[in-house]
Amino acid sequence: MDAITVIRAKRDGRALTPEQIDWVIGAYTRGEVADEQMSALAMAILLNGMDRAEIARWTAAMIATGERMDFSGLPRPTADKHSTGGVGDKITLPLAPLVAACGAAVPQLSGRGLGHTGGTLDKLESIPGWRARLSNEEMLDVLGSAGAVICAAGEGLAPADRKLYALRDVTGTVESVPLIASSIMSKKIAEGTGALVLDVKVGSGAFMKTLADARELAATMVGLGTDHGVRTVALLTDMSVPLGLTAGNALEVRESVEVLAGGGPADVVRLTLALAREMLDAAGLPDADPERALRDGSAMDVWRRMIAAQGGDPDAPLPVARERHTLPAPASGVLTRLDAYAVGVAAWRLGAGRARKEDPVQAGAGIELHARPGDRVSAGQPLLTLHTDTPERFPAALAALEDGAVVVTPDADGTVPAPARTPLILDRIA
Repeated sequence: MDAITVIRAKRDGRALTPEQIDWVIGAYTRGEVADEQMSALAMAILLNGMDRAEIARWTAAMIATGERMDFSGLPRPTADKHSTGGVGDKITLPLAPLVAACGAAVPQLSGRGLGHTGGTLDKLESIPGWRARLSNEEMLDVLGSAGAVICAAGEGLAPADRKLYALRDVTGTVESVPLIASSIMSKKIAEGTGALVLDVKVGSGAFMKTLADARELAATMVGLGTDHGVRTVALLTDMSVPLGLTAGNALEVRESVEVLAGGGPADVVRLTLALAREMLDAAGLPDADPERALRDGSAMDVWRRMIAAQGGDPDAPLPVARERHTLPAPASGVLTRLDAYAVGVAAWRLGAGRARKEDPVQAGAGIELHARPGDRVSAGQPLLTLHTDTPERFPAALAALEDGAVVVTPDADGTVPAPARTPLILDRIA
């Protein structure tokens, strides 16, 4: 085997053989295939695609480069969820303890934010003392004591994916459906969960901008999970408007705790419950009642145990940014547009996100939303509040919210209709 032959095969539109895939993934992980050669292959895959058999073998080869976790000794069925990323997407935070409160074990391996999308680990690290990095033994201990754990993937889990992901990020090949699907599913399958629910975001604030692209990605990932013996289902959900009323780290933790306390924004509660029902059904617990677990406080109890088991203090005050800036409504009327991507970029520029993996984030930075599309507002009324420790960031963040990202349609006589709301859940693929 040699890298040039493999690159030429995909460059010319041919399907890679199982032997070629196994060899190139293993050799790249060992350092025998150079980054520039894997970059060329990744671009050929982006341009020419892969069939289902190729994607399944590529995924299996990445899994085979590392360890596989085993939760078969747990007394509960396991279920996990993965989101393809969005703005204000804090759903994992209330969802994991909620599903655990209903009888499943939730081993949630999560990641950090990059660019305009927030990262679950960054959000949780705003809780004083909380640790993202756990050994496999610690992860099992937290699962046993709390029923749910949210942590970083270990170094031994699909190391080929970690190396390839970093390469894709700097070579313009992130958008390839075969590479996205195999990246996500190699980690999730290696994680060892019995059931997996995918939240595939669609819209301006998502990586998949169109319903057709999102369906292709969801169907590919569901097929991969099924082929590897994991009960897998996908929901396609709207990401044209931010989820909830916050985008940022500590801000989103605060909102998640509100949901666990029985309150919180309606869209966050609705999606959390929808994904919880899918996870519980896939785990063989269709009669569990997640709504009751929110009402009776049992989900909050799991949250507190989970946070404490990972070194965090669930009672500690969350960080607050030192500086704030309010964006007022320019006129009285109807808020007809609030673009998710623009809000995500603004939060990122305030310090809530990072441009490179090694960049630090500010725990208190982010954006609060005081109105949503369809709401009537008065001139001068706060629409958004921007939070940061470094006020010199405000101009760049405000620039992201220009050019039609936030639109109030003047309405002197009350005749402007509210914009049609896109359904939160667009499709289900199983």
